[in-house]
Amino acid sequence: MKKIIYSFIIISLLISCGNDKKGTMKVHGTINGLKKGTIYLQKYKDTLLVSLDSVKLNGENNFTLVDDIESPEIYFVVLDNNVDKKISFFGEKGEITLTSKLDKFATSAKILGSKNQTLLEEHEAMIQKFNGKQLDLIKDKFEAKKAGDTEFFTKLEKDEKSLIRRKYYFSTNFAVNHGEYEVAPYIALTELYYANIRLLDTINNSLSKKVKASKYGLELKEFIDGIKKNEN
Repeated sequence: MKKIIYSFIIISLLISCGNDKKGTMKVHGTINGLKKGTIYLQKYKDTLLVSLDSVKLNGENNFTLVDDIESPEIYFVVLDNNVDKKISFFGEKGEITLTSKLDKFATSAKILGSKNQTLLEEHEAMIQKFNGKQLDLIKDKFEAKKAGDTEFFTKLEKDEKSLIRRKYYFSTNFAVNHGEYEVAPYIALTELYYANIRLLDTINNSLSKKVKASKYGLELKEFIDGIKKNEN
């Protein structure tokens, strides 16, 4: 009985310590199967990945990580600084819930509480379909070239270029339709950096005033200005 009471006190203290953390963003996480380790909250500052908060776990798989976030951006939850145990998510102000499994740390992760994350997942699901079709075309091109079928190879090349254009237009339309969220300039920066400057301008012009002033909004403007300067 004393052991049960003692365990309850320890767990209560751990939970209360997590809840006492101060920050404009709180990430409440649960990793099923985790018994021991250190969980880090990280993000990129310039080109350097830095740790912002950490929790050392011993017998508990629940944790709370915090940061004072200025505008929504990509964060990482990392176990023991292991690159194979890293979960990326779109952080923003408020309460975010993260659940995962130790054996499928990144692939089984579920994040709730971030609208930008929800939109990013929606976009990524469609991009995966485009990429899957492109891989099929690349495989078919290899086989056609191997067989010496130049006519079929040429057709497949045209199909691949058409697919890439459709993927670019999808990402552009998705970003334009969600210009009030920071995920819009992020998509432009990560999916459309090889796209026509006209598409990038279209996205930039669709952004709300708040998003234009955000981290990725400012980076997109700088990226566009750099391209135009080089063109001139």
